Amino acid sequence: MDNNLEGTGERKLQCNDVSKCFQLLESILDGNDAPDSQEVLKSKLAKCQPCFEHYHLEAAIKEVLRTKCTKHEVPSQLVEDIRQKIEEIK
Repeated sequence: MDNNLEGTGERKLQCNDVSKCFQLLESILDGNDAPDSQEVLKSKLAKCQPCFEHYHLEAAIKEVLRTKCTKHEVPSQLVEDIRQKIEEIK
């Protein structure tokens, strides 16, 4: 992750290290962050528009999944029908 535009208050429109940045962002959202990663994240989000957008999109998706998805009991006959269809396809 590069450090140009530091202190300018503008975000870059392109990320120079998308895969590494997105991996860091997702790691933090998943709660697997290293001690200094929160500071790196704060700095990155302030400088990089794609990372800013990706972070907030992922955070919103995780929040919807956390609050809207509930565990429901699946009828055993449905489970058996699905297993049977999978076996037929194989």
